Amino acid sequence: MPTATLNGIDLYYEVSGSGPRLLFLNGSGATLATTGALVAPLAATFEVAAFDQRGLGRSALPADPYSVADLASDALALVDHLGWKQFRLVGLSFGGMVAQELAVTTPERVDRLALLCTSSGGAGGSSYAFGTLADMDPTERVAVSATVLDTRFTPRWLDEHEGDRALAGVLAQSQAVEKSESVRRGEALQYRARGAHDVYERLPLVTCPTLVASGTYDGVAPPANGAAIAAQIPGAQLRLFDGGHLFIVQDPTAFPEIIGFLQGG
Repeated sequence: MPTATLNGIDLYYEVSGSGPRLLFLNGSGATLATTGALVAPLAATFEVAAFDQRGLGRSALPADPYSVADLASDALALVDHLGWKQFRLVGLSFGGMVAQELAVTTPERVDRLALLCTSSGGAGGSSYAFGTLADMDPTERVAVSATVLDTRFTPRWLDEHEGDRALAGVLAQSQAVEKSESVRRGEALQYRARGAHDVYERLPLVTCPTLVASGTYDGVAPPANGAAIAAQIPGAQLRLFDGGHLFIVQDPTAFPEIIGFLQGG
């Protein structure tokens, strides 16, 4: 699979599907190896480019801290490498932060923009600081992660809802995986960039049709954060879905609606 040296960093990327060009930006700590189930439905309609952000997955670990603006520059360098002058853009969670930065920096390049379960920082509100989980003992970390993922996910709720219990179980398994030093370093650098993110005052620079989607019970990027983004972007559509931070897999109407928007419908 291809790797390109962009902005001095070896970045691993994949291109799949056919149709209108779409750049997909991953969430915190996520890699192409862990988000194939999200890329595949998009690739059924679009030519999708996606990559492991610097320091994660099969991309190189940088020696120095970086900013969200640096990640937006990586994304732009990738589409330039692919020869894409115009493209649709979807950012999930942390990827939505990078997508906002990209859309305000080069608005003329983005045809349509979908911002999913994300935050602008600044006066628009910040997302939950995932880096704080590392200091918790394993039991507390699993419990807090569940209720942040979906504010309904109390022990009683999970006892009574089998599907949500299974989702929380997958999360607990991922939390229990022992991470290598390089993975921990890569995530720490990303959390640092995430903590300094603030694009709120520049959001009126976005010029393309924009969908801002939030989960009603999201404790990571609360619905109020999505509403603040939509209020700042001229003409943006705001949509609430049934679910938490993973509403895209919790609400069966989410993916079809997002894809329809990105198609231009």
